[in-house]
Amino acid sequence: MGGILVYALHDGEGNFNKNSLGALSAASGLAGELGSEAAAVVVGDVSDEQAQALGNYGVAKVYRAKDVPEGLAQPIVDVMAKVIQDDGFSYALFGGGLLGFEIGAGLTARLDAGVTMEVTSVKVADGKLIAERPILQDSQIADVGYVGEPGIIIGRLNAFDIEEKGGTAEVVDVDVDLSEWSTKAEMIQRGEQRGADVDIEAADILVGGGRGLGSAEGFEACEQLADAFDNGAVAATRAVVDAGWYPYAAQIGQTGKTVAPKLYLAVGVSGAIQHKVGMQNSETIIAINKDPNAPIFEFSDLGVVGDLNKIMPKLTEALKARKG
Repeated sequence: MGGILVYALHDGEGNFNKNSLGALSAASGLAGELGSEAAAVVVGDVSDEQAQALGNYGVAKVYRAKDVPEGLAQPIVDVMAKVIQDDGFSYALFGGGLLGFEIGAGLTARLDAGVTMEVTSVKVADGKLIAERPILQDSQIADVGYVGEPGIIIGRLNAFDIEEKGGTAEVVDVDVDLSEWSTKAEMIQRGEQRGADVDIEAADILVGGGRGLGSAEGFEACEQLADAFDNGAVAATRAVVDAGWYPYAAQIGQTGKTVAPKLYLAVGVSGAIQHKVGMQNSETIIAINKDPNAPIFEFSDLGVVGDLNKIMPKLTEALKARKG
């Protein structure tokens, strides 16, 4: 049985994405059950020390392609396809995130592989990996196995917990002849507007604002409330972003970001399906809306019907008093 290969995303300065570290940790445990090994792929400017340190999350080996740019999917597909074919890996595992989805889809097409996306957990049964994926609006869980190799598994955001296990990894440099189409795109500048320099995908608590706020000024109360939490941030619906009330970087939904915070506080959010798919994986959802028939209440853990302009300031004051 071949091992599990994980793509480890970094920011260009050697800081690895938390979803990638979670995938490494999960792959390590699963590989142990399979009697195989887990390995990682990194590209770009990653030092020996940074690559070796990934062994702390359980991987035995790190394949490094120094000349391949980070952030572009197709060159990374070339790298992973070569490593999988040369070293006989049975599975490729990705943490949550848009780049992982793009690479995983490309790898699936390149290797004529089976793929499961939006995976929330992976288990071992009869010596093979089984991916667990929510279906039917998360009302059921489907077990997905694989016919043939490799199997491509792409997790949801925050699906895999980070576990530090100690140890260092062996670093193997790989040279890859990039496909002609993989060199068509060029990275001009890497960066992403986050709005107040906050990564909403990493925040534990999100205050999501919708049209019920009434105007762009309504987001001031959202920001004050988010600041009252530890590791809080402000998010927004597509409607208010389109209206220019808040930056696109904070948009959640099908055309924005997918998040899975510990708490999602929806303020003046109607709960349209476009927004729901971006935040429905939050551990706890609390909605504040003056309309008792708002769709957001159908999938919230707690709903408050009332005037958000009165409720938010009082909630902010209560949080500050408790912390003070």
